[in-house]
Amino acid sequence: MAEVEIGRGKSGRRAYELDEIGIVPSRRTRDPEEVSVAWQIDAYRFEMPLVVAPMDSVVSPDLAISIGKLGGLAALDLEGLWTRYESPEPLLAEITSLEDGTATRRLQELYAEPIKEELIGRRIKEIRDAGVTVAARLSPQRTAQYHKAVIDAGVDLFVIRGTTVSAEHVSGRSEPLNLKQFIYDLDVPVIVGGCATYTAALHLMRTGAAGVLVGFGGGSGHTTRTVLGVAVPMATAVSDVAAARRDYLDESGGRYVHVIADGGMRQSGDIAKALAVGADAVMVGSPFARAAEAPGRGFHWGSEAHHEELPRGARLEVGSIGTLEQILYGPSNVADGSMNLIGALRRAMATSGYSDLKEFQRVQVVVAPH
Repeated sequence: MAEVEIGRGKSGRRAYELDEIGIVPSRRTRDPEEVSVAWQIDAYRFEMPLVVAPMDSVVSPDLAISIGKLGGLAALDLEGLWTRYESPEPLLAEITSLEDGTATRRLQELYAEPIKEELIGRRIKEIRDAGVTVAARLSPQRTAQYHKAVIDAGVDLFVIRGTTVSAEHVSGRSEPLNLKQFIYDLDVPVIVGGCATYTAALHLMRTGAAGVLVGFGGGSGHTTRTVLGVAVPMATAVSDVAAARRDYLDESGGRYVHVIADGGMRQSGDIAKALAVGADAVMVGSPFARAAEAPGRGFHWGSEAHHEELPRGARLEVGSIGTLEQILYGPSNVADGSMNLIGALRRAMATSGYSDLKEFQRVQVVVAPH
């Protein structure tokens, strides 16, 4: 791809956000009810290509169970309030009542409470006992310390999620996590990320991961672009990582690694476009923070918002618009793409003539001036 000259000493690629591209309808259309949006990773099959993001404002054990029963997957944050406190509900209520000027400091205080291994086991068991697939998240920094408790509790899908995760982390202070050795030794499939480039994704795929997260997480509440200056537009990032998936498929002799777009999925059209440029599934946060059942009660924040040294996120008031089932399957009473996410995806695929997700990745897209 041609590079753009920024100045005499630096050039860079032109990259695209999801809202800068559009899906092109084909000559053939289908009935939306005849479209399959099912997704399978490893031995686990879901009725939708969607993972609810591991954020305390979005996923509680109860919500993870509800999403599982609706045909989806929700990942519980094992570094959140649910593994730090026996009864986090009063603290969740307190977070919703904070003034904007004091929210970040109070979040830092609440999340300074140590993680308790017995609560890790108890939360996973609670979801598992409900008969749904269990996904749980740790950061790369805490994976070595707590992974045994996670595996012993019976997790089905292990998510290692950070702002940026590499297969080769250099540290003079501590022994870095050897992802390749770690994943090889585990008996459960691992989803790891985020990453945003072809090369970084290819290295993560070589660790043996079942899925790779594309993006920097945090969604609408993260300020990574402002604080660190780190940003890669999602449409380009997903397309680049999808190319790495294709090349790794050849390199490995047929091993398929799932590409999961993570971050910036605010409306149903974003989900459709992320899949159109190559994602197998998406990780979504803010649309579910607006569910009546969400633990954040109309507020939304991610793990970046309470970092003890350099917060890179904010607590946002997003409001409540309906139930989980309405947000996923409708009926919608708004026209902004925030409800009936799966119905909208079915219609986007049907309008462009594709019957399943793998076919839909071949859809034509156009770049539109933003």
